[in-house]
Amino acid sequence: MPLPRTRGTALRQRLAELRGPDVPAKALDARALAALAANPGCKRRAILDGAGVNKAALAGALGSPSAFGQSQFALTRGNAFEAKVKADGGAELLRLVHERLDPGAAPPVGAAVPDLSAIGPEGRTARTALALREATGASGTWTLLDHPMIALDVAGSPAFLEPDAVVVHPDGSWTVVEIKSFPMLDGSADPAKVGAAARQAAVYVLALEEVAARLDAAPRVRHRVLLVCPKDFSNLPTASAVDVRKQRAVTSRQLARLTRIQDIADALPEGTCFSPELPAGQLTAAVESVPATYAPECLAACELAFHCRDRSRAAGAVTSLGRSVRAELGGLTTVEGVLAAARGEAGDPEDPAVAALRRAAQLRAEALGAMCH
Repeated sequence: MPLPRTRGTALRQRLAELRGPDVPAKALDARALAALAANPGCKRRAILDGAGVNKAALAGALGSPSAFGQSQFALTRGNAFEAKVKADGGAELLRLVHERLDPGAAPPVGAAVPDLSAIGPEGRTARTALALREATGASGTWTLLDHPMIALDVAGSPAFLEPDAVVVHPDGSWTVVEIKSFPMLDGSADPAKVGAAARQAAVYVLALEEVAARLDAAPRVRHRVLLVCPKDFSNLPTASAVDVRKQRAVTSRQLARLTRIQDIADALPEGTCFSPELPAGQLTAAVESVPATYAPECLAACELAFHCRDRSRAAGAVTSLGRSVRAELGGLTTVEGVLAAARGEAGDPEDPAVAALRRAAQLRAEALGAMCH
């Protein structure tokens, strides 16, 4: 639901204050949204991403520089491969979409490639929506939208997203295309990388569904996306259809659980700012004023992971051991509390977690005693 104009303006002003004076906002992309949806309880990431704070610069200023992100070489290689896939009006890309997803349709000869240029993200979003409407109405033809821009409401704040491509089929349905530079060897790719691409594509699917819902006769947004990668060790493109229904459902549910960014911002102390230019002590206090929910998985998805891990370990929080361990421990939230419960010094004996810890401690003591004898 879009924010009322006055409230939306006030929120944007507040988020700009959190970034710092004259600091441009870092766009919230689908990769960040997928990571945020994987950890919806982390208010720290939600407000920093919502305010457009550059978390890599922030981590460096906090003394915990990030190792997260792509290398410049990988970015250059990826851009070159994407340009190759989209050459000649996207002929090869459209051929792959036709072959993998819609072989019964007419071949994509002479497909339309509309100009999506406009001023600012709002202008590009409106231009994309118009192009999608026109392409859907032109039945029987193929249309390729190169780097369209679509908006998705996230915790009461719009996120502007830019898929690699969206294809409109002759039947009016829409397909998301993800172009990645990791290889497909013998027809399959690294499952972890495919999973990450699927979660990212699911965010685009959700945003496109919002666009489609605003049309008179909502077109179908396909839940099978096209993943395009280099074939084997060459630079030739190949593709695979990836079903993202599961990722779409999980992402939708997790994004719905996010606390509204407005609520998080309102709870912050007056004058809070996350500008990396601030003195280290002041900046640390600002970051620590927002609760974080650290888990080891954050190391692969968030620039602040090293900082949050250090704080979690210093506090003896069991979350640093992983979500599965945390779930097994029930109301025990610190390592010290877990050890005390295992020794019988604390905890309710009727608590299943406490009982299991004491039983484990007993078995360990028996095993060590047997070894000594």
